[in-house]
Amino acid sequence: MQRALPRVLRILRARRPLGARHCASDAAAGGREIQVRALAGPDRGITEILMNRPHARNALGHVFIKELFEALARLREDQHVRVLLFRSGVKGVFCAGADLKEREQMSPVEVGVFVQRLRGLMNEIAAFPAPTIAAMDGFALGGGLELALACDLRVAASSAVMGLIETTRGLLPGAGGTQRLPRCLGVALAKELIFTGRRLNGEQAHQLGLVNHAVAQNEEGDAAYHRARALAQEILPQAPIAVRLGKAAIDRGMEVDIASGMAIEGMCYAQNIPTQDRLEGMAAFREKRAPKFVGK
Repeated sequence: MQRALPRVLRILRARRPLGARHCASDAAAGGREIQVRALAGPDRGITEILMNRPHARNALGHVFIKELFEALARLREDQHVRVLLFRSGVKGVFCAGADLKEREQMSPVEVGVFVQRLRGLMNEIAAFPAPTIAAMDGFALGGGLELALACDLRVAASSAVMGLIETTRGLLPGAGGTQRLPRCLGVALAKELIFTGRRLNGEQAHQLGLVNHAVAQNEEGDAAYHRARALAQEILPQAPIAVRLGKAAIDRGMEVDIASGMAIEGMCYAQNIPTQDRLEGMAAFREKRAPKFVGK
């Protein structure tokens, strides 16, 4: 609990928007492998991270990881971001996992450093203060599935293919999969999937509880993205501070015993009491109208 509490206390730090939002459109981002787009209009508050490395099927290479780290660092302090949505710009692929061609050129020491950095990236995604959603419209294998597991919510096309297949390559999951999959599915089922390297389609993953929603793929190949965006739209009207603190209470509480978890929940609740949004929610209930939350 001693380690969990400081992270809870940091949830509301630096509550200022970025001076320049650095959210480029896909066109303006040029050849970047990670592109960031803040949506407007009724979708204002949804920010998308577009993974766009088509020649390597969004494999997790050095540049990809560097750019994703940079994007997360910018966005985590931006209070305009109410939901962060991960999607692919490569049709038929979410993320194909580690870039094994790059990996072959590394020494054993370099591999260890690289995997540690990759694990750190997944931890950054998991610790992102706002809700995160993975829209899985295609293959999500190995590190690609570990990236999705680091998100809060997952939506998959029924035709998507996912699995922690590292044992079929003489490896084991090294970016958090051995820890996050058991928390998602239970220990015995997680072991079965990791030991066998089994691949699942979106519908099978939904039946097991690995993804929140599975949808039939459309001709454009982006059905999961549209369902994920609709899910994000359900989150948008809710009080953003309460949502962030609810995420912190769940995530930090899962790391400790239930008594300590209850204490963490109490601390999160206490931080929410003085917010304008809490008073607005109570006033809206009393006046029988929809609340207008401002994130303060």
